[in-house]
Amino acid sequence: MTVMLRPALYRLAAGLAVAACLTMAATAPSQVRADEAPVAAGDISPPSRERVRMNARVFDAVWDTVRRSYYDPDLQGVDWREARQTFRPRAIAAPDDRALYRELSAMLDLLDDDHAGAASPAAVRRQDTARTRRAVMGVTLVRQDGDLWRIESVRSSSPAEAAGVEPGWVLQAVDGQSWGVDFDVEDGQTLRLDLTDSAGMARQVSVTPRVMDPVPAFSADTSRPGVVVLRIEAFERGLGRWLGERLAAIPAGTDVILDLRGNPGGLLLEADAALSCFLPAQQEWATRISRAGRPVALSIMPGCGSLSGPIPNDVALLVDGSSRSAAELTPAALQEAGRALVVGEPTAGSVLISQDSPLPDGGRLTLSRADYVTAGGVRLEKRGVTPDLVVVRTPEDRRTGRDPALDAAVAALALEPSAQRARAAEARPSL
Repeated sequence: MTVMLRPALYRLAAGLAVAACLTMAATAPSQVRADEAPVAAGDISPPSRERVRMNARVFDAVWDTVRRSYYDPDLQGVDWREARQTFRPRAIAAPDDRALYRELSAMLDLLDDDHAGAASPAAVRRQDTARTRRAVMGVTLVRQDGDLWRIESVRSSSPAEAAGVEPGWVLQAVDGQSWGVDFDVEDGQTLRLDLTDSAGMARQVSVTPRVMDPVPAFSADTSRPGVVVLRIEAFERGLGRWLGERLAAIPAGTDVILDLRGNPGGLLLEADAALSCFLPAQQEWATRISRAGRPVALSIMPGCGSLSGPIPNDVALLVDGSSRSAAELTPAALQEAGRALVVGEPTAGSVLISQDSPLPDGGRLTLSRADYVTAGGVRLEKRGVTPDLVVVRTPEDRRTGRDPALDAAVAALALEPSAQRARAAEARPSL
């Protein structure tokens, strides 16, 4: 099976980026320690016979898929049989999904791979309804450590914004319990959030979720003269076609800015389609390395909507520490080709080619199936992309609505190409 033959199955997945009650993207390990003590038997009811059987089926499916299909045949040096002996009894004894998926995540965490993770049935339902109208709090969460979640962003006009929740705060508990795989929200049902703010002070706020329209996967901002800003929330199905339509409609000489900040990645096919809007067909832009160590060159395939070739317009990309996977390989490819300026903050360094597999209970396993290096031979995993212009957006910038990275990109594109390169070389940090 190759990427080109079955592209819809492959996802460039990165660390867990969950829009709580908005979207859940690629799944990642829970960071729970392998030696964490299970709940005392006297505190919970023993699982039913049906529960035990399903727990065993789910555990065995995860364990065996990793053994057979993980991109590193040495499994990062982990003794996978010993892991089975340690975690299978705990998983089988789990009384509910929260306990089961905690054990699965703890086992997968041994791989030290931000892409390997198991999503419970409830989490899968949240993922699959991310682009539907539903009740939301309006925050995007990224797992920080164990049961702690960092507020990555707060949606404008959402219940969370109205309650005063700010990016960078850490979610400790919801109604007295940790945010978990089985948690959900209901319209009008007030929730008590225990948080720690950016200064380390404890905060307790009440948030009443309400039904809101979904955040669009792609959007265009033409409010600045001579510039179009194309916001890409994720590399989802239809991105190439949408980009082609937008780019075909802009006047010659219009500068193009792709905003990939907070983008967790997505489909490999759509990353290739997006690149085809800016790079010529058949140009090699990456190499995929299989479990067997066999390299396969990835070349640009036409996919930018109705456009017959790449646009000539000047291009910049905005990235940050939450740009992952496809939102890293895309700027890396355009940066290496000298086709675009990359502006913002260094990316997450979370780039492997993964595949989703269904689990017997309706959950989902995301697992790295291949490694990836750029056309220039750079392995982005654990390294990320260094912007040409490093511009940090502070919490104060977010509170006041300032966007220095966007401003810097607009200013840089207004310069002549030679001046752009000189400014980028001057601003780029030495490594």
